[in-house]
Parts: sequence; structure tokens; C-alpha cells
Amino acid sequence: VYVSALFLDILDTTIVNVALPVMGAELGGADVEWVVIGYTLSLAVWIPTSGWLGDRIGTKRTFLFALMAFTVGSVLCGLAQSLTQLIAFRVVQGIGGGMLTPVGIAMLFRAFPPAERAKASTVVMVPTLVAPALGPVLGGWITEYLDWRWIFLVNVPIAMAAWWFGRRYLREHKESTAGRFDASGFVLSAAALALVLYALSEGPRAGWLSAEVLGLGLLGVACAVLLVVVELRVSSPMVELRLFGNRMFRQCNLVGLFSMASFLGVTFVMPQYLQSIRGQSPFTSGLTTFPQAIGVMASSFIAGRLYARIGPRRLMSGGFLAAGLTIALYVGLEVDTNLWLIRGLMLLRGFCMGFA
Repeated sequence: VYVSALFLDILDTTIVNVALPVMGAELGGADVEWVVIGYTLSLAVWIPTSGWLGDRIGTKRTFLFALMAFTVGSVLCGLAQSLTQLIAFRVVQGIGGGMLTPVGIAMLFRAFPPAERAKASTVVMVPTLVAPALGPVLGGWITEYLDWRWIFLVNVPIAMAAWWFGRRYLREHKESTAGRFDASGFVLSAAALALVLYALSEGPRAGWLSAEVLGLGLLGVACAVLLVVVELRVSSPMVELRLFGNRMFRQCNLVGLFSMASFLGVTFVMPQYLQSIRGQSPFTSGLTTFPQAIGVMASSFIAGRLYARIGPRRLMSGGFLAAGLTIALYVGLEVDTNLWLIRGLMLLRGFCMGFA
């Protein structure tokens, strides 16, 4: 059940990007990037909440609710008649998507003892690697040969099968030490994320020093600072910030932050460049970004063998350095740059990032 949900959750972060230019043209709107931002913002808001919900009302009930919310959001996205509706329905979809992964991991750890978790992690790696690879190609093919709405509707049969199976076979689990809901932490984190993201999105259009962008951006930063103060003082915080005192935890989160920001950032911008500037079809665009996922898969398997011999620090540092040098070459892309050169750079970039 978890592997199915994780596959859909990760697939949704890459499959939509390739269809954004077509969505914007059909629904009419300059804010088409909010189709992605609305979903990821909703993920970020609901991920911390899912831990408390799983402990208080049960992991099975929370997981099934999240899967149903994701499914309903997918159906509504497929039926959207305007860009505003699509963005709103993506937020609904993100509510489910944000809860699926944390609650699923908790269930996974309870189902498998420590000795078996390595084998379980190998199975979980399948959707983690396949979904980002499949997303751009599948999204491009659906957009070009069917209709972009099927990008969302294709989730429904898989999600409903997983929901039925989960309702029948998953075991319920609650924690008596869940504590009270941290309402202040929830409100402050949501406000900080929403305000900062809005300022970053509107800055290029309205001007970085405009009253709206500057005011809302600073208010978002103030909410983030206040969130830290509040979370360090309450007895049952929504986000346990003291975990960042652990050096290993802190460093791995920093690596994850920069890895995902780079990975998702380029997979968002590249389809815009290929379709809006180069005039490529959605399917060709998906095939051009696809080699990046092949690179990630290849280096992930190699890194697993080198880990014991070389160690994580050299693998991550070397991977980041090589990825940075590769990304620097993207500055030279022009309107008529050979597509095979771009595919080669995507392959090389994915290979380097996989080590991180």
C-alpha cells in the first residue's frame, strides 16, 4: 500500500511540469507556476501535521484519509475549468500527498524490525527512482496524444486499488503520548511558507522592492522566526527543531534540501525552455529531461557499492561538486542548442546528483 501511494506522490511532482505550458495556454493565466507551487506548499504545510494525526487518530485511518484526499483532489484537477480552480484543487491534492509519506514511513518501521528494514528500503527505492523517471515522459505523452487532464485522472484507479487493499489489510496503531495539537506551530509554519513563496513568485513581476512583495516577504520571515521561538518553548511541538542539534541529522537535511531544490528546480524550468522558447512538443520535452532520471538510477546503484569503501562524505561532496560544474554549463544554453547536448547534460547532472 505504501509503495503504491509513494509512487503516486512522487510521480505527481514531475508529471505535471511538462504539461504546464499547455495548461496555461488552455486555461489562460500567467500564474501557471502556482499549479506546482500550490501542491508543494500544501505538502509542506501538512507533512508536519501528519505525525500528530497518525499518533492521535491512528496511522491506518490517517493514511486512508490522505489517500482518499489525494484521489478526490486528482479527480477535481482533471475536471477543473479555470486556472484558479486547478490551483485550488492541487492544494486539496497536496493535503493527501503531504500526509502519505510520513505516516507510511511510520507504518513501515512498525511492520519491519531493524534487521529487515534494509530489505524493505530496497523495495521502497523502486518508486523513489522510477516515478521521477517516468513522470516527464508519461506526462509529455499524455499531454500530446490524449489530454493533459488525464495526467491527474490516471492516479485514480491506482489510488483506489491501494485504498481498498489498505482498508482491508492494514493494522491500526495509535500512540497514547500524542499530546495536544500545536495550533500555533501549524498556523505560523503555514503563514511563513505561504507568504515567503508568494513574495518569491510575485517578485519578478511586481518588482522585488514593491510594497506588496517586500511587506509580505518580511512578514513571512517574521512568522518563520516566531515559529522557531514558539516550537522551542512548547512541550509537544509540531516540528521538533531540537533534532537539528544532532550533526548527522542536520547535515543530511541540508544535503536533502539542496539536492531536491536542484532536482525539482531544473525539472520545472526545463520544460518551459523546451516548449515555450524552443517550440518542442510536450512528449519531446519529456524525452529530453528523461536522461536525468537514468543518471540518478545508475549512480544510486554504484553509490551503494562504493559507500562502505569510500564513505558518505566523499560521495556527497564529490557528487555535489561535479553536479555544480555540470549545472554551470546550463548557462550556455541558447535557442538553437543541440537537443542531444541538453540530454547529455541532463544525464550527467542526474548521475552526479545521485551520489548526494
